[in-house]
Amino acid sequence: MKNSKKTNQDNSDGKQNDLEFNKSSAENEFLTTNQGVKINDNNNSLKSGERGPSLLEDFILREKITHFDHERIPERIVHARGSGAHGYFELYKTMEKYTKAGFLNDTSIKTPVFVRFSTVAGSRGSTDLARDVRGFAVKFYTQEGVFDLVGNNMPVFFIQDAMKFPDLIHAVKAEPHNEIPQAASAHDTFWDFISLMPESMHMIMWVMSDRAIPRSLRMMEGFGVHTFRFVNDKNESHFVKFHWKPKLGTHGVAWDEAQKISGKNSDFHKQDLWEAIEAGNFPEWELGVQIIPESDEHKFDFDLLDPTKLVPEELVPVTIIGKMVLNKNPDNFFAETEQVAFHPGHIVPGIDFSNDPLLQGRLFSYTDTQLSRLGSPNFHEIPINRTIAPMHNNQRDGHMRQEIATGKVSYHPNSLGGGCPFQAKMDQGGFVSFNERVDAHKVRARSTSFSDHFSQAALFYNSQTPIEQGHIVSALSFELGKVETVSIRERMLGLLNQVNADLAAKVAKNLGIPVPKNIEKPINHGVGADDEGNQEPSKAKPNIGSSDALSMLKNPTVSDPIATRQIAFLCADGVSADSIKVMKTALQNAGAKAVIIAPHLGTIVSQEGTEILVDQTYKIAASVLFDGVFIPAGKGIADLSKIKEVKEFLNDSYHHCKFIAAEAEGVQIIKNNSDINKDPGVLMSENNSDKNLSVSFIKALGRHRFWEREKSL
Repeated sequence: MKNSKKTNQDNSDGKQNDLEFNKSSAENEFLTTNQGVKINDNNNSLKSGERGPSLLEDFILREKITHFDHERIPERIVHARGSGAHGYFELYKTMEKYTKAGFLNDTSIKTPVFVRFSTVAGSRGSTDLARDVRGFAVKFYTQEGVFDLVGNNMPVFFIQDAMKFPDLIHAVKAEPHNEIPQAASAHDTFWDFISLMPESMHMIMWVMSDRAIPRSLRMMEGFGVHTFRFVNDKNESHFVKFHWKPKLGTHGVAWDEAQKISGKNSDFHKQDLWEAIEAGNFPEWELGVQIIPESDEHKFDFDLLDPTKLVPEELVPVTIIGKMVLNKNPDNFFAETEQVAFHPGHIVPGIDFSNDPLLQGRLFSYTDTQLSRLGSPNFHEIPINRTIAPMHNNQRDGHMRQEIATGKVSYHPNSLGGGCPFQAKMDQGGFVSFNERVDAHKVRARSTSFSDHFSQAALFYNSQTPIEQGHIVSALSFELGKVETVSIRERMLGLLNQVNADLAAKVAKNLGIPVPKNIEKPINHGVGADDEGNQEPSKAKPNIGSSDALSMLKNPTVSDPIATRQIAFLCADGVSADSIKVMKTALQNAGAKAVIIAPHLGTIVSQEGTEILVDQTYKIAASVLFDGVFIPAGKGIADLSKIKEVKEFLNDSYHHCKFIAAEAEGVQIIKNNSDINKDPGVLMSENNSDKNLSVSFIKALGRHRFWEREKSL
């Protein structure tokens, strides 16, 4: 649709007039390629059969994604803001029954890895705490070559076919006419797109949950998203889903807290990861797999090839097979974190692809992106991207070539070079694609098995605790409240009503509009679609109604519940050194860190006459950067009531449902604060140096938050 200027200066509603004018003038405009060829289907890539692999000849897909991949230089178009770290992966038990991949067979090997975490929508200069998907990409430097597991912190995605990826990102990015808003989905273009794409509803539930605002990169899960294949040395195939489970548990923050963190420290996640590794608190994740036999491919009420669906752990349990430890920060952010080049097409023998149409498009897109961003087909020679396996081929020259190839032969077959390098047979470790039968017509269509867009969205919402459901309602109310176009809000309420009527009603109440009785005809594509590709989505009866694995609050951390947590000690001259010592020692023994905050830097003098080193002042510190608060005893603690920042600190901590502990004189600070109700999340003792209080406080902190407090706020 072409842009247009206002044509009627006398109209009181010029914006509406513009929209009507644009709509009228565009009635005879059709989508075309850049060569002017009219496009019949802009929603499905060309595949060999509805569930078959995407075809390289799809010039429309290649043109669309090529143009999209080259829209930014040199920053990544998506996942621009990232944090990285080095580490290793070690296997618990051999997986040779399922895969011949060497690093998944030998428990004696420590495979080097480099991991990059990222946000999706924002630029490099955006905040870490945006409500967004988080990239979770792992580069394994295996002895058989590089394997990249390029995933997210959510197991599903917005779209089913790679053809729609440029549209999705164009919609969620800052609007092109004014470059607003940055790193945020709360605007018209994103929700306009989503309201017309019901296949996104499952992902919307995840993004509107606390999964989208993690407490730390070290406290979020990772997923491979797509269904891959394991192939063993007998050429037998099993479908596989990859999971990363954090040893510190999965935790989020409150939305108001996330916004305040962005103002106080927009590098909060990046700094948290860096400082944890520098302090020797190495983040750990366990790698789990869901393995599905070929014979079970069609046994579920969803399609394994659909990237908007997950496999509930109640149907296929996650088998833990190894762990990853991140133990070294990059030496140079640009050379490593910024130049690392991931690609889902980087696989090793024993791992192969499925026909997931989103994955199939990524296999083309990532190489194309690296050519634009890193400027050369030789990006594999950048140190962070180099394989540790021997590399021999006849590729030559190109921009920024580093390897100096010798000899006169650069082709295969040859006799002048003795035939080298040779092709590797399968029993010599040569990669052989799984021999999947493909016999189908070339079509632009989507299988009807992809048409259920609401069952798993409902499964996710129904699996949450009432507290978590309330957060989803609040998130949707905030996001849709930012949408200016009423019809978009109405369409979204119609889709939410398909997920859960109570959810839709609560959001509608906050928006001040009723839930529509009917939803607009959605855009969905597959066999049986009309001439424009529209097809009514179906709603299957799910195998299960609820899955505890999908709730963060139903899965508390088993071990080391408060390791690496930051606890603020609110202090002043005249504080009790004994009170600080008892609580600080207990917290440190549990792996947490005590941070002394006082009116000034340097040292404060305790009531016992000793000097205590101050870490931060009340002008610098903010409650949103801490996991809990302790007010120690001491005659000088009463002076804290006179400090405005202390009251703000406590009030924010309380409203963000954090645990607060106080003893002796510190209890009076709590009692004097009329904004703080004395609920079970506020722990108090009239005694100085109370060891029982420290035990209770540590146990409480293991719950992460006292979310029940929200009911009274």
